[in-house]
Amino acid sequence: MSILGNRVLRREDPKLLTSGGTYVGDMSLPGMVYAGYLTSGFAHARIVSIDAQAAREMPGVVAVFTAADIDLKAARTFNQAMGRPWLAGDTVRFVGEPLALVVAESPALVEDALELIEVDYDPLPVVVDPAEALEDLTLLFPEAGTNVASRFDAPLADDFFAACEVVVTGELYNQRLAPGSLEVRSVLASWEDEELLVHVSSQVPHTHRDVIAKSLGIDPAKVRVVVPDVGGGFGAKATVYPEEVLVAYAARALGRPVKWVESRSASMVGLGHGRSQLQRFTIGSDADGKVLAYRLEVVQDSGAYPLVGSFLPFLTKMMATGVYAIPACEFTSTSVVTNATPVVSYRGAGRPEATAAIERAMDALADELGIDPAELRRRNFIPAGEFPYNTAMGSSYDSGDYARDLEELLAQAGYEGLLEEQRTRRAEGSALQLGIGISTYVEVTNGVMSPEFARVEVLPGGGARVFTGVAPQGQGHDTSWSMLVGDALGMDMDHIEVVHGDTARVARGVGTYGSRSLQVGGSAIHLASLEVAKIAAAVAADHLEADPADIVFDFDVHGAHVAGAPEPFVTWAQIAGLAASRGVDLAAETDFNPEGPTYPFGAHLAVVEVDTETGEVRLVRLVAVDDAGTILNPMLAEGQIHGGLAQGIAQALYEQVRFDELGNPLTSNFADYHLVSADVMPSFELHHTSTPTPRNPLGAKGIGESGTIGSVPAVWNAVVDALSHLGVRHVPMPATPETVWKAIRGTA
Repeated sequence: MSILGNRVLRREDPKLLTSGGTYVGDMSLPGMVYAGYLTSGFAHARIVSIDAQAAREMPGVVAVFTAADIDLKAARTFNQAMGRPWLAGDTVRFVGEPLALVVAESPALVEDALELIEVDYDPLPVVVDPAEALEDLTLLFPEAGTNVASRFDAPLADDFFAACEVVVTGELYNQRLAPGSLEVRSVLASWEDEELLVHVSSQVPHTHRDVIAKSLGIDPAKVRVVVPDVGGGFGAKATVYPEEVLVAYAARALGRPVKWVESRSASMVGLGHGRSQLQRFTIGSDADGKVLAYRLEVVQDSGAYPLVGSFLPFLTKMMATGVYAIPACEFTSTSVVTNATPVVSYRGAGRPEATAAIERAMDALADELGIDPAELRRRNFIPAGEFPYNTAMGSSYDSGDYARDLEELLAQAGYEGLLEEQRTRRAEGSALQLGIGISTYVEVTNGVMSPEFARVEVLPGGGARVFTGVAPQGQGHDTSWSMLVGDALGMDMDHIEVVHGDTARVARGVGTYGSRSLQVGGSAIHLASLEVAKIAAAVAADHLEADPADIVFDFDVHGAHVAGAPEPFVTWAQIAGLAASRGVDLAAETDFNPEGPTYPFGAHLAVVEVDTETGEVRLVRLVAVDDAGTILNPMLAEGQIHGGLAQGIAQALYEQVRFDELGNPLTSNFADYHLVSADVMPSFELHHTSTPTPRNPLGAKGIGESGTIGSVPAVWNAVVDALSHLGVRHVPMPATPETVWKAIRGTA
């Protein structure tokens, strides 16, 4: 019987719950010194001078580096005309941008030395609003002549909606968010025998190795990156930051181990932010609600330097039409730089923005037509029999049954009963109004196509070791990969070692982001395991005097026997010994490269109570039906959905990075930035369907971001729905009491 598909407890948890994990911040090396950064207190200014002499002369200070001291190859950027320096030397462009690196014998000495560095600034005009940045009145890079970092442009037709009987337009803002990972950015680097060892909190170990090697001009074979336990990444740690590379640079320059662990407030303005996308949608239909045309215009805030944020609208474009058979779609986007923290990937990365736009558009259209939002969606779904389906935006959806998930959702939520309760409260004029929000979504995982490496080998004692290029931050990879290997080899999970996050032990790898791990990394492990099983079957068959095709691997005997005859059998230790005596290598490796991305989908329903007198919103229920193809371990999948739902709810109701007009951050700690907590969450009601993908041997789609993508518009729609009878048509995110109260009063 297969172990796959069962609720297997996480192997990772006993250590985390007892002795605890090992994070970069916990580590030390002999002779280690400490690093810290002086960062800008201005959002935009010319640097007239930096005087670090007093800091350099301070006892206990090992070194102070400014831009003039750094000799590194230029960092990669999305737009070379807007490149980010390793340390700001001429101009600072956001509060928190590093100007100097101090290395000292203790963290306290680092802080004291940072206070001795004097910087003379000449303030410049500030632009933090992406719409204002688009006007090019204040230029962050005058030599570029514009704030536009990139475009995904298409001409917009004047008569695009000519055939539509009903046309609705709306403007939305997916606000700027901070990843808020519990573990901040951390690096420990050492240089010994002309080789660099870097411990770093990362989602992409091999990318970190390659960027550090290229920047320092070192052979990648001389750079080893090790990723220990990681306390959260959410996409932001898939970027390699200048601060991380400079710690490695300092370690080589000083010949001593150098450690840097940023503070929480530094992390809130230094670790890349997410979202910050302005949207204008226009949707048109016939009188019966059949959508004929859809247009989405986007202005993407890239922050001070165009990193991944400038690319995110491409993913928004891919998913613009959502789950609907919309025959005509126009998309245009412009990414601009602003005097704010650079924008990078954050859970969903461009796809939550697409879903928010189309799902708010569908609700707005339903309201205009006087059609129930669920019914309008039914009329426009891509039919289940039309997959693979090519959208108007050029995406090729692999498989789906969107109508089934909506019907399952409505049944599980008791939709008709909710509508009746809502009607009752409205008739009574209750101050506590009920809102019902629906979101049907599809997203792309492994959207930027990439392969993944795996190697599986049987050990002399009869256990196995698996090497994987993906790097976990809590997803449960040790459990998942042990399940895959154990199932293929009939081997107990306790006898399987998983190796990841070490570029000296894992030959190559892409990493963990974009919900790609199982569908690509897991498939590679699955295929390598099957190849090992094939080799081992030949060895066992020779010993048992049988046909290799008749050999089966059995958990009960921790080995193999002939099908239908449990005895005699041969254990894995015996198989390993037999293979060694014959010069047979019980190992296989593969680089799995899928034929295309996968497209998980689902339907979410949120129920909120809104106090019309105070604006307070309380989430009462969140019902989710998700389809990620074949589920390897339901417990792990549900954990991913739980986390995703919480982050989506947080965007809808609580979280927002804010700056004042001078670019000063107003949310640089957890006291000011409203992270979601368990006390405001209902018990999530989770349900699953399964539509396997044909694009990998496991039939699996990604699930790490689905909860976030589906929940944001569900909650957003619910808040607006609660107030729609009062004339409210839009409530900005996050729907805080103040925001909701203003929306209500705006209609009074």
